[in-house]
Amino acid sequence: MTTLTTDGAAGAPGTPSGPSAPARETARPRTTTAQRVAALTGHWAVRFALVVIGLFWLLPTAGLLSSSLRDPADISISGWWNIFDLNGSFPWILNTDQLTWSNYDALFANEQVMESLWTTVLITVPATVLVVVIGALAGYAFAWMDFPGRDWWFLLVVGLLVVPVQVALVPVAKLFNTLGIFETTAGVVLFHTAFGLPFAIFLLRNFFAEIPRELLEAARLDGAGELRLFTRVVMPLGGPAIASLGIFQFLWVWNDMLVALIFADSTNPPITVALQQQMRQFGNNIDVLAPGAFISMLIPLAVFFAFQRQFVSGVMAGAVK
Repeated sequence: MTTLTTDGAAGAPGTPSGPSAPARETARPRTTTAQRVAALTGHWAVRFALVVIGLFWLLPTAGLLSSSLRDPADISISGWWNIFDLNGSFPWILNTDQLTWSNYDALFANEQVMESLWTTVLITVPATVLVVVIGALAGYAFAWMDFPGRDWWFLLVVGLLVVPVQVALVPVAKLFNTLGIFETTAGVVLFHTAFGLPFAIFLLRNFFAEIPRELLEAARLDGAGELRLFTRVVMPLGGPAIASLGIFQFLWVWNDMLVALIFADSTNPPITVALQQQMRQFGNNIDVLAPGAFISMLIPLAVFFAFQRQFVSGVMAGAVK
């Protein structure tokens, strides 16, 4: 026996009829015009706020750059913003009469500043490489190797993170003086390496520990030893974290002044100490100080932008994990 549905079609007995037969679709909430305008306004408001914050953040850099390109006589009588013709029509036109490259010529002719710049490179590069290499090896050992007291040793490394640099200045200075490396480049490199390792080991150990165990076990089944496992599997996967650590360490060592002031050679100090000495000896030597400070800031910025993609990848990977 068949039954007729509401539209006249025949159906089997017990088959539901009418408009309730089709599956009901979930109703989607409608977005009002006011909500769309609010969302669009909020989006542009955030962008505008970020642009304003970025401009204020870059304002000292722009002032330093303009001061490094102005004549010392113009600097002594007016502010750096006078390189713009504020009385002209928008966009403002640069006042080229105040711009000169003579300051950079004086800087490159200053042997003390140029030697200190090279000394900074000789300190920063080894201190960064040693921290990255030793930190990566130790981080892998703490993450994937079993040895007696591993957890206690790692807790000791974590505890070293809270030790301030100022506490160790006097004892380490006495130790370096006994060893004959006080006021040497090697002593500064060792100091920065020792105080950079706790953070490096802590960061890389936590990153390496998130690598899937199955991946390492598959590599071991293929006959990979610990060294090959570290160089062929762990290091490529930990590239973003290693790049982030290298950028942080490079910036810390390059911009350091306290350790360099105490442990570096006073006759050939790093650039931070050399600029401070220039200010102390020649208070109005702005034609050397301004371009020297800008170049000292420009090199770390170049390193950061060169590894910006790896740095962002490392930060995002750490955030996801």
